Parts: sequence; C-alpha cells; structure tokens
Amino acid sequence: MKITVEVRANAKETKVEQTAKGLKVYVRQQPLEGRANDAVTKALAEFFKTKAYNIILLRGVKSKQKVFEIRYVKE
Repeated sequence: MKITVEVRANAKETKVEQTAKGLKVYVRQQPLEGRANDAVTKALAEFFKTKAYNIILLRGVKSKQKVFEIRYVKE
C-alpha cells in the first residue's frame, strides 16, 4: 500500500493526523541527516501497528511531501 504524507519537522510533539489530503506527520526531530525521515518512519509504524522495517520511503527524501510504501499492516 502506498501513502502520501506531509511532514512537519521541529514540531512540539510527534503525532500523526489524518486529513482530507492524506496523512500529516509532525515530528520533533530536525530535518538534518535523515533524522526527521527516521522519526516519520517510526511514527507511521506506530500508527499502522507494524514494524519500522515494513515502511519504506519511496520519494521525497528532502521534501515535505513524501511517498511511503507500507508492506504489512496488522488488522
């Protein structure tokens, strides 16, 4: 399953919100050296109740708009 995510780095708290356009992920980490991307991956893993290695960043390494592939989601 592929999802589009809008990322906000340097937020006060880490959270995932569902909007009309898709998911919006807020992370505390700064967008330096992939720290924010790792935090987004962990937040999405918690949101979808799966392991972080099942979530792969496909596009948007240096962008606020990212596309992730989720390989396995627990029902």
